[in-house]
Amino acid sequence: MSGAEAKNLEAISLAIDQHNEGCEWPAVAVEMNPFEIERLGWDSIRGLPIRGNAELGTGRFRVVCAREEGEPGEEVEAVAEQTVPAEPVSVP
Repeated sequence: MSGAEAKNLEAISLAIDQHNEGCEWPAVAVEMNPFEIERLGWDSIRGLPIRGNAELGTGRFRVVCAREEGEPGEEVEAVAEQTVPAEPVSVP
């Protein structure tokens, strides 16, 4: 790994750490200009996928937060197997 690559990796790794320390939602990806992705030849950093984003200038990157992803929550349907008798209640 060249010196420039090592510096890039260090800066991105530090940004991931800073994000994860300061946000309740974890980092889920890193975005970079597609040219940079091709030049570096990386497909992931610390287990996070690298995504192309042509809106980012070369030499720049962005940590993507799970909150931004809009990850849908798990939907669960509650279905009772038994019935429970209810006592009538008078409402004043």
